[in-house]
Amino acid sequence: MNRTVYITGIFFAVFFIMTTSFINAQDTRQGSGMRSLAMNINARVMDEQNLLMDESQTRVAIPGSPVGVRLVGSNMVVVIQFTPFIRRQGNVLVAQGQMWINNPGGGVSYYTYIQTIPMDFNEPIYFFPLGTSNTSLQVILTVNPYIAVNDE
Repeated sequence: MNRTVYITGIFFAVFFIMTTSFINAQDTRQGSGMRSLAMNINARVMDEQNLLMDESQTRVAIPGSPVGVRLVGSNMVVVIQFTPFIRRQGNVLVAQGQMWINNPGGGVSYYTYIQTIPMDFNEPIYFFPLGTSNTSLQVILTVNPYIAVNDE
């Protein structure tokens, strides 16, 4: 039973990652008429006292198109998609993801979530996929209008 859940989880993770890669490849089109956004993403994994992983990256996003983040640890896989929406009533960021955690002696646990977060430019957004009571995994995200730098 646990092996079936684990294999099914891996299948969905690979499918989710391939879908994210395909969507991100489509976002590189030119002349779409939408203003691009720069998403600064910092993901941290900590135990009680130590910083185990600190990964930062900047991704270019088109409003309404998701940007994927994948974190792989020794006992967990986290796949998150962040989709920014620019609206007159206020900007929002939709975070949706999936998480597989291998619990020693308890098998593999699977979690899925979706959350809508109000967003302002240049304002850090703190996202805790495991919940605020468990701060061992946190993602800090800042969204700004993208400004292309021309090489001379």
